[in-house]
Amino acid sequence: MERIGKISSIVTPLDRPNIDTDQIVPKQFLKLVQRTGFGKFLFYDWRFEPNGTPKKEFVLNDPKYTSSHILVTGENFGCGSSREHAAWALKDYGFDAIIAPSFADIFYNNCFKNAILPISLDKKLSADIAKSNSVVGIDLKSQTITYDDKTIHFEIEPSRKKTLLEGLDDIAITLQYESDISDFEKAHRL
Repeated sequence: MERIGKISSIVTPLDRPNIDTDQIVPKQFLKLVQRTGFGKFLFYDWRFEPNGTPKKEFVLNDPKYTSSHILVTGENFGCGSSREHAAWALKDYGFDAIIAPSFADIFYNNCFKNAILPISLDKKLSADIAKSNSVVGIDLKSQTITYDDKTIHFEIEPSRKKTLLEGLDDIAITLQYESDISDFEKAHRL
């Protein structure tokens, strides 16, 4: 899995609460069997007209945000069904971090499994960052966000921080205990 340490980018503001996973990646696009290729379907119903024409008013269709790696959004982001495809679509589109007042539990866990840093911040702070027109810096190691001459601290569980900093997925975490597992198996052979 890719390592996440420092992210420096303008932010994409998507000021909507309760964005569910069916809006993040609609069900009709869940036919792919690999983790890539979902970015083009991200927020599809909000981004495109029924004929496939981009909706000019939707934030992701603004060329200003083409190279953004940080999404700032409303509370309860990723609610609804537990599809991991939502995290796949966000990552494939290019987002490395999501800042929101709150996240749905399963979606929050899926972010860490897909090298996305979800940061829960107070609604007022999230809105302040969303309004920033400057580059926002996120430093996972120091757990800070820097923007508009401000630096704020964010919380993250130490084990989750370690997995992102070291690029560890579930298998890599298990393999760290390979010798212990081997010793256990040797001691408990029938």
